[in-house]
Amino acid sequence: MVSAEIPLAEPRSGHEPMSNAVARKLDSIRSKGAMKNIDVANVLGLRPETVSRWNQGRAFPQPDAEKTLLELEYIVDQLSDFYEPQEARLWLFSRQKLLSGRTPAELIQTGRTEEVRKVIAQLRDSVFV
Repeated sequence: MVSAEIPLAEPRSGHEPMSNAVARKLDSIRSKGAMKNIDVANVLGLRPETVSRWNQGRAFPQPDAEKTLLELEYIVDQLSDFYEPQEARLWLFSRQKLLSGRTPAELIQTGRTEEVRKVIAQLRDSVFV
């Protein structure tokens, strides 16, 4: 199994790991999408411990995992325009008619984020008409 993270050097004793951009993205996903580390890990097809290490600044995602994480954060941000955080989370993990009965989370995990973004654009158009 290929690792989905790049380990960092351990911080000097007495020093906390430095906050990083990945941790900020995870915070955004948590606050706008009510998603926990385990939810993010499930969407990315990773272990929750991996996401936890990213959040603590002890590791960074490999390029493929990082790309998917950034897509997830963008999608959650888009959903936050018209859904409360818990509603956004439920939408991501629920089967959607406009996605032929698939869940947005499944499509994000398999790199088919464009389909999810198109449905969100349709939702936005119907909300703001």
